[in-house]
Amino acid sequence: MYHSWWFQLLIILLTVNIVVCSIDRLSTTWKIVFIKKPPFILSKFRNRADNEYHVDSRSSGQLKDIYEPFVSKGFGYIRTEQTDKGYCIFAEKWRWARLGVYGVHLSIVLLLMGALIGSFFGFDGYVNIPEGEVVNSIRIRNPGRAEALDFGILCEDFNVSFYDSGTPKEFRSSLTIIEDGKPVFKKDIVVNDPLRYKGINIFQSSYGPLPPKEATLNFTSRKTGKEYKKKALVGQQIDIPENVGKFVLKDYANSYKFRGQPIGEAFIGILTDNNGSSVEVVLSLRFPNFNRMQKGDMVVSVSEYDQRYYTGLQVTKDPGVWIVYSGFIILIIGCYITFFMSHQRLCIDIEKKGKKCRVMVSGTANKNKLGMQNKIKRISEKLIDLKHST
Repeated sequence: MYHSWWFQLLIILLTVNIVVCSIDRLSTTWKIVFIKKPPFILSKFRNRADNEYHVDSRSSGQLKDIYEPFVSKGFGYIRTEQTDKGYCIFAEKWRWARLGVYGVHLSIVLLLMGALIGSFFGFDGYVNIPEGEVVNSIRIRNPGRAEALDFGILCEDFNVSFYDSGTPKEFRSSLTIIEDGKPVFKKDIVVNDPLRYKGINIFQSSYGPLPPKEATLNFTSRKTGKEYKKKALVGQQIDIPENVGKFVLKDYANSYKFRGQPIGEAFIGILTDNNGSSVEVVLSLRFPNFNRMQKGDMVVSVSEYDQRYYTGLQVTKDPGVWIVYSGFIILIIGCYITFFMSHQRLCIDIEKKGKKCRVMVSGTANKNKLGMQNKIKRISEKLIDLKHST
């Protein structure tokens, strides 16, 4: 589904929808955020019901000189205007916080674009590599096609360890990247510790046994009782001790059935005597004395064998992953700005009332209005403290 045309089309349409909606609303926000001299209408602040008031005996000019440095510490923009009966101090901060929601929109667009790039130019495949062999292509999961690599992957060695219960504990592949016939990069990989090379990730995924190529055979003479050991390659004929005949390992089976009964792993061999008569010999690995039931001058069993494995690797490429990561980072920042920051505006109106001055503290915010009301109360209390400390 991830690589299907209709899924890609849905992502494109969703991206276009987000971009169009954002552009349609961005122009109004842009004019608010990037204005050089933001407008303040004093009457709108005076008519608010949540304003805080206190009275001060000093002149409006003195209060202006005291309040301006205090307000400038907490707000990025400050402007003082003279009114008919005193002064008005306007301030605001975090005007740019109005763009937080567009940061969230941008992050979603980046996530979708990263997914599209990965869908068009990435792949997810697998490959099984026998120990000691090199591959330079993989099988793609969904389309079921081959994907050629720009390099070869050599499995130099594979090791697996088991718990006492027999379940796999850890399987490790020693991989080497081959380019132009030369090794350029080596790494041992285990589950969740991949090899990364040229934007391609190689994960340890699975493993499985391979038919052994070599085994050490025990030949026991029925007449003399002597035992002989000989190494045999699968498919290669060897001489049987005491000049009894010839023997060849023909095949190996993971699960062999003898007369309808499963006996597990077994080698199948052909024993030929000096008269040219041949007989098939089953060498069970689970039952070493299994061959004693067959007739012949020699009893054959397997002493040791070369256990080989293949490593199963998941090979992925996603060129859009860094765009997705960038989208997640911008998403976190955008959500923080959107939910925890707001465009705050403050108005301190100093008005002459007889021999004293009445100070009004008012403010607005585009979000979290209750939090702004509490902030206005705290600012008013601090202004009163400034009055007593000076």
